[in-house]
Amino acid sequence: MSVSNDRVLFTRAMKKDYTILMPTMLPIHFKLIANILREYGYHCVLLENTGKNVVDSGLRGVHNDTCYPALLVIGQMLDALESGEYDVNKVALLITQTGGGCRASNYIHLLRKALKKRGYGQIPVVSISLGMEKNPGFSITPTMLDRIFYAILYGDLLMLLANQVKPYECVPGAADTLVDQWVKRLTAQMKGRGLLRYGGVRENYRRIVAEFAGIPRRAEKKIRVGIVGEIYVKFSPLGNNNLEDFLLSENCEVVVPGLLDFLLYCVYNLLTDHKLYGLHSAVSDAVMKVAYRMLVKKQRDVIRAVTAEGTFRPGGYFPHTVTLTEGYIDHGVKMGEGWLLTAEMLELIEQGVGNIVCTQPFGCLPNHIVGKGMMRLIKERNPQSNIVAVDYDPGATKINQENRIKLMLANAAAIEEQAQDAAEAGEPVTTVYTGHTNGPSVQGTAEKPVAAAAS
Repeated sequence: MSVSNDRVLFTRAMKKDYTILMPTMLPIHFKLIANILREYGYHCVLLENTGKNVVDSGLRGVHNDTCYPALLVIGQMLDALESGEYDVNKVALLITQTGGGCRASNYIHLLRKALKKRGYGQIPVVSISLGMEKNPGFSITPTMLDRIFYAILYGDLLMLLANQVKPYECVPGAADTLVDQWVKRLTAQMKGRGLLRYGGVRENYRRIVAEFAGIPRRAEKKIRVGIVGEIYVKFSPLGNNNLEDFLLSENCEVVVPGLLDFLLYCVYNLLTDHKLYGLHSAVSDAVMKVAYRMLVKKQRDVIRAVTAEGTFRPGGYFPHTVTLTEGYIDHGVKMGEGWLLTAEMLELIEQGVGNIVCTQPFGCLPNHIVGKGMMRLIKERNPQSNIVAVDYDPGATKINQENRIKLMLANAAAIEEQAQDAAEAGEPVTTVYTGHTNGPSVQGTAEKPVAAAAS
């Protein structure tokens, strides 16, 4: 066992026969990423254990004042180790390390402390970060990074399309089946060591959209509900008590912003740091600008692929999303999800998704400020919005969470009925236009549309 700075290293020898456990957050995205790691020789297992045991393991492993996402991530790993399914002397744990001011930077240290406390001090914890920690047996090569990046783009597209098909599919499970088929196809295509051919990636976008459009669907109108909040609880079924499944059971269509928006937000924040505080060199700033433009172009290509087919609504366009916070919150507010959380609520409202669940995990102060703290202002300026904040913590019961959401849905139904009555009476009805062509959306009323912001 190799030790450096009081931490156990993951060595080259360990790569051959150690099992690496990684927590889940976005089921589609993380399946693709785990498959990529396997293709590069890592024996990777994506954890899918859920339930009360995970929460209890987290409470035993970390202080009960620790934020709920950290408690769940650490609890999921401890529960897996205690299951007896893995050889604790031949296992490693994989976790991200951001380096920012958010508690996410402390996950790795909390996890190591919990492992020692539970008698697993010999288990190496591998950090996925931009050089903060290094392990001789684990590294992200440029070709791996290339594939992981496209896994995020593919994951966002598959999630977007599946969410628009599931509520209306004639054959239950058809969308999930197609997602699984594409995960297998994409995994097979990403084998090899060279950089992926971008022309092939764009062709995959076209085929994915076409195949989802081919799934037979019922012509119904359902209430659309957006999900925002702290990144883990927003995306993770474990973190939000299977919120998406619950909304589907309540006859809703779920709308969730993609992960690429968060990556763009992180890069944009680095540019903001340079602008506001003079942080980073001019060279670093120039590199970040190139990275930002590249990411925006990739997002625009996905939007074009969805728009060209014509069946589905594309996701948001980040350069336009950035402009939505004007008059609400400054871009210097960037701890945790920061201004992006506010922007995502405004983006959903602009797209006609005024019913929003804001997931609020225990212990995440930034999220409460930029989420729950902004709701009153958002509602005052957007009276058609219908937003509910739902708390997620070890002591919160699922039934209470679902009852709060049901009240929001009852309000949504009442708003829909009022709008219908107004339309039948010939009164002006507020309409939201989502004219995604090359990117930004167009909004306005039925009487006076307004032009989109320039990209």
